Amino acid sequence: MLGTPQGLAVYQNGVRINEAFGDTVNWDLFPDIAINRIDIVSANPLYGLNALGGAMSVTMKNGFTFQGADGEISGGSFNQRAAEAEFGFNRGSFGLYAAARILNQDGWRLFSEDSLHQFYLDLSYHEGAAAIDLSYSRAENQLFGQGAAPVQSLAISTENVFTGPQNNVNTLNFFTLDASVALGEAFAVQSVLYSRNYRQTVANGDNSDYTACTGANAGSLCQGDGVTPLTNAAGTRIPDISDGGALIIGQNDYETINSQGWGGSLQFTSSHRLMEHPNEFAVGASIDTAQTNFFSGTEVGLINSELTVLPSGLFVYTPEGTDFSATPVDLNANNKYYGFYSTDTFDVNSLLSLTASARYNVAKVDLTDLRGTDLNGNNRFTHLNPAVGATYKVASDVTVYAGYSTNNRAPTASEIECSNPLQPCLLPTNLAGDPPNLRQVIAHTTELGVRGRLGDADAGRLSWNASVFRTNSEDDIYGISTSISTGFFQNIGSTRRQGFETGLNYQGPKLSAYAQYSYIDATFRSPLTLNSPSNPFQDANGNIQVLPGDRLPLIPVNRIKLGVDYAVLCIWSIGGSLQLATDSFYKGDESNQNPQLPGYHVVSLRSSMRLGRQVQLFANVQNVFDQRYSTFGLFSDPTGVGAPGIPADAQSNDPRVDNRFQSPAMPRAYFGGIRISF
Repeated sequence: MLGTPQGLAVYQNGVRINEAFGDTVNWDLFPDIAINRIDIVSANPLYGLNALGGAMSVTMKNGFTFQGADGEISGGSFNQRAAEAEFGFNRGSFGLYAAARILNQDGWRLFSEDSLHQFYLDLSYHEGAAAIDLSYSRAENQLFGQGAAPVQSLAISTENVFTGPQNNVNTLNFFTLDASVALGEAFAVQSVLYSRNYRQTVANGDNSDYTACTGANAGSLCQGDGVTPLTNAAGTRIPDISDGGALIIGQNDYETINSQGWGGSLQFTSSHRLMEHPNEFAVGASIDTAQTNFFSGTEVGLINSELTVLPSGLFVYTPEGTDFSATPVDLNANNKYYGFYSTDTFDVNSLLSLTASARYNVAKVDLTDLRGTDLNGNNRFTHLNPAVGATYKVASDVTVYAGYSTNNRAPTASEIECSNPLQPCLLPTNLAGDPPNLRQVIAHTTELGVRGRLGDADAGRLSWNASVFRTNSEDDIYGISTSISTGFFQNIGSTRRQGFETGLNYQGPKLSAYAQYSYIDATFRSPLTLNSPSNPFQDANGNIQVLPGDRLPLIPVNRIKLGVDYAVLCIWSIGGSLQLATDSFYKGDESNQNPQLPGYHVVSLRSSMRLGRQVQLFANVQNVFDQRYSTFGLFSDPTGVGAPGIPADAQSNDPRVDNRFQSPAMPRAYFGGIRISF
C-alpha cells in the first residue's frame, strides 16, 4: 500500500532510499550480489525521519572490498530463470566494481510473472587518508505480484487471484558520490551527494461501484448512486457497457509516479581525547529534496471469466467538489527534509562508555493540485529527537547496554491527501480531498540488552545476544481499509510495541548454525472506532470498536528462525533452515474478535558441491513439506465479480460468503544452478 512506510530508515551508501512520495522502500531496485555488508541499528534519531523501528545501512561493494570475477546461472520452479555476475579490481589508487542481475519467473499464482533487470557500478579513488567513490544503480523491473484473494477461491486453488491486472513497473537511475578525508590522526570529514530519479507505473484492476443508470439516464454508466452519469474529459457521457447490469463492471485504476530527488550530507568526526579520556564526537547536517509528479486515473471495463478488467478506452472524468472521489488526479509534491545532528561517546573508563545524541528534523511537504484546489497544501513538521545510552563490559567478552531515544515520522504526501474518511482513496492509485492535516508520529524507545561471545575463530566461536525493548508511539498513523482496494489514513492515538529478542550464532571449521527468537507484543493503547464494513462484528454503521490492549494486526507474537550448515567433505556441504511464526489478527479485525490468521512453520534444505577451485554446483528446496500458509490477511467483500467459490447471487456480507482474504505463500519449490569464480 503506497504511503505505508516500513517503520525503518534504509540507507544505501549513506543515502536514505525511502521513496519521497510514500516513504516506502523498493527492495527490488539493487542487486543483492553487490551488497558488501548490512548493519541493523535499533531506534536512533541520527538516522533521521522514519527511524521509529530502527535503521538499516547497506554498504555496497567496490574495487577495494571485492577483487575477481564470478558468475551464476540458476533456475527452477515456476519457470524461474536467473543470471548474475560481478567483477572487481583495483590498480594503485583506482578501483572498479560492477554487478548485474537478470531474473524472470512465472510465479506460483496466476498472472504473477516477474522480470528484474538490475545493474550496479562503482568507481573508486583511494589514496592514503582520502577516499572517493562514485556509484550508479540502475533498475528496470516489472512485478506482477497478485494481491490477497478470497479464502473460498483459494480453497479451490491457491493459484486463484481476485481481479486484475495487478502490476508495478519500477525504473531507477541513482548516482551517489561519497568522499572522506582524514585531517590528521584524530579528525575526519565525510560527505555524500546524490541524485535519484525514480519512476513507477501501476495498474490495479478491481471491482467497481459504477453501475448502469436508471430512469432518464438509462443507456449510460452512473456513479454508485445510479443517477449521476459518468463522463469523460470532454463531458460526454460514458455508455453503459454492462448491458443494463447483465455484465460485470470493473475498473482499472492506473498511476504514474515521477520523482526526482537530490541532496547530500556533511559530517565532521573527531576522536580527540576529552579530559584525557577516549572520546568519539560527530556533528553533521543533511538535506534531502524531491520533486514528484503523481498522476492517476480510472478506466472502466468489463471483468472477464479470469477476473481481469478488460481495456475499453473509456476513461472517467469526475471533477473535484462533488460527493465522489475525483479522477483523474494530477498532483505535484515538493519535499524538503533537513537534519542537523550531533553525537558523542565518552569512555568513562575501560569498562564504561556513555553516549549522548540529538537530531533536529525539519520536514516540508508542499502540494500543488494541477486540476483544481482540493489537494493544495503546505505542511511543515519539526522535532528535536534526543538519545542517551551506555555500555558496560561485565567481562572481556560480555557487554551490557541500555538506551533511550525519541524519533519522529512526518506524514507523507500520499498520507496527507488520503486522510478523509468521507472520501476513501483507491490505494495505491488515488488521492482524495485535503482535510485537516495529519500530525507527525513521535516514538519513545527504551532498550536494555546484553551480548557476548565465546571461543575463537580456529576452534569455533559462539556469539549471543538478548534484549528487551519498548516503543510507545504517539499520534501513530494507521491505514484503514474500507475495501480490498480503498482506504484512508488517520492518527489513531497511541500504540505500543514491546518485547524480547535473543539469538545465538556459531561459526566453526565445519559447522555453522544460528538460532533466533523474538516475542513482540504490539497493541493499541487508545480506544478507537474504525471503519471495517466486511468484519462480521461490525455495528450498524460498519464500524468496530478497538480497545486499549487489542493487538495490532499481522504481527505474530512469536517468531523463531533456525539454521545450520555442515561441511560433510571439503567439497560438499549441506544445510537447512526453519522459520516459524505464530497466529496474527487479520487487517480489518483490529478489535480482535475473529479467529486469527494461522501461523506457519517452513523447512528448507540446501546443498552445494565444488568441482575444483572455480566451479560450484548448488541446489535448494524451499518449503520441503509443502506447507500451505499465508503471510497476509484482511477482511473485504469478495462478491459481485464472479470469483471462484463465491455464490453468483451473493450480496455483501451474505451469510454464505466468507469475507476473509489471504495472500498464499510459496508452495514447495526446487532451485539449482552453477557458480563460476575467477
